[in-house]
Amino acid sequence: MSITRMTALELGRRIREREISVLEAAEAVLNSVRSKEQRIHAFITVDEEGVRKRAEAVQKQMDAGITAGPLAGVPVAVKDNICTGGLLTSCGSRMLSNFVPSYTATAVECLERAGAVVIGKTNLDEFAMGSTTETSYFGVTKNPWNTAHVPGGSSGGSCAAVAAEECPYALGSDTGGSIRQPASFCGVVGLKPTYGTVSRYGLVAYGSSLDQIGPVARNVADCAAVLETIASYDCKDATSVRRKDTDFLSALQEDVSGMKIGIPKGCFGDGLDLQVKQAVLAAAETLKGCGAHVEEFDLGFVEYAVAAYYVIACAEAGSNLARFDGIRYGYRAEPCGGLHDLYKKSRSEGFGPEVKRRIMLGSFVLSAGYYDAYYLKALRTKARIKQEFDRAFARYDLVLGPAAPFTAPRLGEYSDDPIKMYLGDIYTVSANLAGLPGISVPCGTDKAGLPIGVQLLGGCFEEKKMLRAAYTLECTGTYRRSPLAAGAGRQEKGD
Repeated sequence: MSITRMTALELGRRIREREISVLEAAEAVLNSVRSKEQRIHAFITVDEEGVRKRAEAVQKQMDAGITAGPLAGVPVAVKDNICTGGLLTSCGSRMLSNFVPSYTATAVECLERAGAVVIGKTNLDEFAMGSTTETSYFGVTKNPWNTAHVPGGSSGGSCAAVAAEECPYALGSDTGGSIRQPASFCGVVGLKPTYGTVSRYGLVAYGSSLDQIGPVARNVADCAAVLETIASYDCKDATSVRRKDTDFLSALQEDVSGMKIGIPKGCFGDGLDLQVKQAVLAAAETLKGCGAHVEEFDLGFVEYAVAAYYVIACAEAGSNLARFDGIRYGYRAEPCGGLHDLYKKSRSEGFGPEVKRRIMLGSFVLSAGYYDAYYLKALRTKARIKQEFDRAFARYDLVLGPAAPFTAPRLGEYSDDPIKMYLGDIYTVSANLAGLPGISVPCGTDKAGLPIGVQLLGGCFEEKKMLRAAYTLECTGTYRRSPLAAGAGRQEKGD
């Protein structure tokens, strides 16, 4: 098996057993990136010189017995809204196209302490605002299964890189489904942890009460290993939670006997593609055949989740992005008439259309006269959604449903209809509003050969139950993991 086809844990094992050197693994990944990037464009930055130096340093640490974890020496890609000291962190925006942080995000530091080798920074929708990875200032990322289609977003670069075998695993961020939805579109596994499990320090904020860093990988075991590595309490993050139950690899048991799984009836109504519905229900039947008790139930208030999410997320985005003013760092417009004009011109030129749209919406819902009507009402709805999930998890161990209402759309399909793009988050935003963990696992393909993902949600801090069910589903399924191994990844005429 070639190095680029190996899972992160398998490659880590081969490196520890001295069958492969850290530098060999890094060079194989760099060669893969070079050969595929013109077609996929999953990366914004690849630091080849830095990668080789880091690989040599990690090899010395391993030879000295200093570093010996399951991910030691394994290359990783990092979404470009997660700070990496000395390496461009652009957020896919002109505003930060020259920003090189002086510090590294805690999640990345955790990986580096475990011996990981950061290959580069992956493309994303500008400031993580989008669901297709088409709003990036640096260009569009394409789906490795079919390059006429989007990879999803906003972590589309990370998911595409893993699916295209450009790296074994990657970090993404999830504000309203930005890991789980592109994971579904790209046929990989994407995990959003419980809010507070992974430090947000060094993650450029979109919606501070919603954002979480999480792993993207080719299988559930790799996601569990990465989460176990990056989950930690961090005094630099006021929302960080101190947990003792972070031995997530121990949850990988092919056993769901006695587990109760609820399927919300409202998730299978109008708007859900029939092929997606059939694949997700087939996944539920698979778990049922493995001993789980599966039944439908009513989950209230989720029909209001998208509206509440976009009010809250845009309000927080408008506040968070106020710091980008062309004064302290980032893009600055050419000198013009006064300070106010400098602010206006820098922000007008530095931000793209989707970011401006969300800033304006956020400013509107926070403005005098509309704060009570929109923002406070959205916060009350968020609280009710959390209550509904609390009731659900009093009865069920997990909630199962689609990760997205359809498979990957064609490039440009949402260009003139942002509302349709927003509604595509209908199955994922609730987990962020309630702070819940969620995972998307491949469960099939549609007639066009595009991947379909099933989503599993757990109660707060119940990642182990979620991983156990996801692992069982993965072990019993026959789903093709790689578009390259399956002969997919085709280009349609006109690409």
